[in-house]
Amino acid sequence: MTAPPHSEQPPTGQSQRSATAALSRLLGDTGVEDFATAYWGRRPHRSSIGAVDDLFSSAAVDELISVRGLRAPFLRVAKDGRTFGDRQFTSGGGVGAAVADQVNDDLIWRHFEAGATLVLQGLHRTWEPILRFTQELAADLGHPCQVNAYITPPQSTGFSDHYDVHDVFVIQIEGEKRWRIREPVWPVPLRDQPWDQHKDAVEAASDQEPLDEFVLRPGDVLYLPRGFLHSATALGDFSIHLTIGVHQWTRHHLAEELLTGALRLAAADEGMRHSLPLGVDVGDASGLVADLAAARAALVAAVEQVPDDVIARALGGRARNAQRTGPLAPLAQLQAVRSGTGRVELRSHLRPRLVHDPLRLVTRLGQVDLDEADESDVTKLLETGGPMTLSVGLAERLLRAGVCIPSSL
Repeated sequence: MTAPPHSEQPPTGQSQRSATAALSRLLGDTGVEDFATAYWGRRPHRSSIGAVDDLFSSAAVDELISVRGLRAPFLRVAKDGRTFGDRQFTSGGGVGAAVADQVNDDLIWRHFEAGATLVLQGLHRTWEPILRFTQELAADLGHPCQVNAYITPPQSTGFSDHYDVHDVFVIQIEGEKRWRIREPVWPVPLRDQPWDQHKDAVEAASDQEPLDEFVLRPGDVLYLPRGFLHSATALGDFSIHLTIGVHQWTRHHLAEELLTGALRLAAADEGMRHSLPLGVDVGDASGLVADLAAARAALVAAVEQVPDDVIARALGGRARNAQRTGPLAPLAQLQAVRSGTGRVELRSHLRPRLVHDPLRLVTRLGQVDLDEADESDVTKLLETGGPMTLSVGLAERLLRAGVCIPSSL
């Protein structure tokens, strides 16, 4: 059956790939379907995937710390379970750089030599190979991702037993690290349920025999669902590993949006807008029984009435804010617009779709109005991702909207 003219077409092109290349790489010999049914959110998984120096390296660490001018939010320093204050490893940027919290490589060297762990945060924003890989992985998973690197001196444990509130993929880049994994004391924690809320249980569990203990070597990957306790110690020389944090969408997110939608509907109920009795003491539950019962009944009824597509649109907006689109080079973009080039490619991770009545291209960035004559070319662009040659007028509109980028091919 063909879709009616007014329907929205599903995402196509680069955002609707059949292959899950980034995820498949991390899983090694385990298939994506097997991982989804046996491991995802359930239990740890290990694999060995070969060379990973295309993603990160010790040279990348040195470059980021010594010459990139990183500021404090992109670096943390920790030792013996304590995170250092920013002033302990930052200083002013010098002449012409009016910033006071630029990473000081001399201070970093001294802390590292003394046994501190360095944490490079937000590598999905500061290191291009990781930026592109992370965006691909997030598209494969359907859940936003972020990446940190942990650089640990020899024989050092950066952080004692703890759990994360998101799933992680750990990629060992250089050196070796011994990991100890223990069962959760609080299974599948939410973002506002960090391990220190269960500190006593975590400390008690850390005295027990681990569920598993093993050494990760370069090219080894560990998947660890949120909630599993873990700690790791560098062996021999220093260790570098990447931690890819997967920030899952949960049923709790659905519940949040259901309540938000229900409250909007309940506000249309005149009875819900009535004032409480004169002289009410809202701190005394015994005086609120009837009104609470009415509010509960109205809220439950409103929850049942919230349309599914309202929830999907709300979460779609949150998803757009959680994960960025592919890179756009502003100077090259302007040059392409001014030169009148028609050779373009679809910008990655836009989740584009064609919508009719009126015809327009809807993406994470907004929408672009289209003419009927544009439909065939735009459909082909969505299917292939490009590069392809479009009319100068259409190419300019898509370039100006940030939907396409100039192609060098």
